[in-house]
Amino acid sequence: MINDYNIDVQTLFLRMMVTNAELYTRVMNIMNKENFDRKLRPVAEFIVDHTKKYNVMPDPIQIKATTNISVERLEELDDGHYDWFLEEFEQFTKRQELERAILKSADHLEKGEYGPVEKLIKDAVQISLQKDMGTDYFADPRARLMALKSNNGQNSTGWPTLDQKLYGGFNRGELQIFAGGSGSGKSLIMQNLAVNWAQAGLSGVYVTLELSEGLCSMRIDSMMTDTSSREIFKDIDNVEMKVKMVAKKAGQLRIKYMPAQSNVNDIRAYVKELQIQTGMRVDFLCIDYLDLIMPVSAKVSPSDLFVKDKYVSEELRNLAKELNVLFVTASQLNRSAVEEIEFDHSHISGGISKINTADNVFGIFTSRSMRERGLYQIQMMKTRSSSGVGQKIELKFDVDTLRITDEGEEAPKQQPSGVQLLNQVRTISTVTPTVNNVDPVTGEIEPENKHVVADVQSTKLKSLLASLKK
Repeated sequence: MINDYNIDVQTLFLRMMVTNAELYTRVMNIMNKENFDRKLRPVAEFIVDHTKKYNVMPDPIQIKATTNISVERLEELDDGHYDWFLEEFEQFTKRQELERAILKSADHLEKGEYGPVEKLIKDAVQISLQKDMGTDYFADPRARLMALKSNNGQNSTGWPTLDQKLYGGFNRGELQIFAGGSGSGKSLIMQNLAVNWAQAGLSGVYVTLELSEGLCSMRIDSMMTDTSSREIFKDIDNVEMKVKMVAKKAGQLRIKYMPAQSNVNDIRAYVKELQIQTGMRVDFLCIDYLDLIMPVSAKVSPSDLFVKDKYVSEELRNLAKELNVLFVTASQLNRSAVEEIEFDHSHISGGISKINTADNVFGIFTSRSMRERGLYQIQMMKTRSSSGVGQKIELKFDVDTLRITDEGEEAPKQQPSGVQLLNQVRTISTVTPTVNNVDPVTGEIEPENKHVVADVQSTKLKSLLASLKK
């Protein structure tokens, strides 16, 4: 690899492009005239403008006449020369872009504008040629389908019915949003997910921007130990023992409070520092919740919810991709959703911007009567990798331990209809004609007129009639 991309090397790059127009086509996505020496910049600019306008590489004579700089063709090149050019030109572009980004960052740093600095540096570092040629559809259908099967829903939520609707569960690197009104249980849903994943052996972080670390931890104590939240302090020795026993088989779980108006960089920095200091592998990240986070990449007024949430949701999804973790957050429903029993995109606070970015969006619905019966309803508002949109599932909620569970999808037991009851009565009644005028029950001789005797199972009949009254 070349350490000094001097003017001679840069001239060689331009000569190779002029010699083989296909080489230029392969690097045109990262070609920037500003990366070249001032003496060669007119040539680079002319090549870029000419190919854009006429869709053909200019001839050396044209370049000489226009820029007064001679860029002659090389002799025939082979594949080895092409590989060298592509590798070196990519590194040359990265180096020049990064150098320029560092110089531009100085002004932003003096003004305390750190967001633009991060973007400049990240854009420079991520410069690369297109090497991924995509999926060859016809090449290996079985391998393609098996890869999709193994990658989709690879992590269970701990709630079988929800897993079934999502074709197996959540995927790493995706953004999941649970939306609910104030007091609907957004934090409880995410805390239960953290418990489910920790008990399954995964390690992760629960970031709270609203509740204290102590309160979140105490709630999780109730869930982990199946102990009523009112009995935690009364039975503190037993709770301690149970938590320590669970810890032997569970993954690691960190609960971190961050102030409202924190941004994605704050979260990223915390996770990196946690990994460095503890060596912890982070499998999942729960952020409670999206609406309290501010964007990094742009200065946005907190009152402009649509734009703010657009940037925040995109940055959170990028963070999930970068860390390759299961990522869950929550969002507030707006006032129009208060009296509704079915939610749609218009009920999400801040509008549709965050929904467009999210992979899965779930509405949380519960009423006073449902809470009394210990039920939560999850409405599937958006699912990017399944066909569950519009479907609803019910989860059981223990008001004492705060545990949200799902025993799987079971068909509800229906009471038999009146016709079904009548048919059952008929089937359990045996009708036997008298034989030789002898009553089959008493053995007494009956009159000669023919009749039948019904042997009715009175106990079963009474129970059926009783169920009918209910």
